Amino acid sequence: MEPTGLIMFLLIGAVAGWLAGTLMRGGGFGIFGNIVVGIIGSMIGGFVFGLLGLSAGGLVGSIVMATAGAAILLFVVSLIK
Repeated sequence: MEPTGLIMFLLIGAVAGWLAGTLMRGGGFGIFGNIVVGIIGSMIGGFVFGLLGLSAGGLVGSIVMATAGAAILLFVVSLIK
C-alpha cells in the first residue's frame, strides 16, 4: 500500500469511528480508538454492503460504509456488555 493510500485509510477509519461513536454513544473514543473502530467497521460494512448487494464508491461512500459497519460493531458490543 502506498503511503498516501495508508494515510487515507487511517483518516477514513478515524472519521468513521468518530461518527459511529457520536451516533451510538454520544462521543468518540480518542484518535486511536476511532481509527480501530473505523477500520473494523469498514470490514464489517464491506461485508454487510456486499450481502445486501450495495456498493459504495469514492471517499463519501467509503466513509458511509465504514460508519455503518462501525455502528453495527458498537451495537453488538453494547449488547454483549
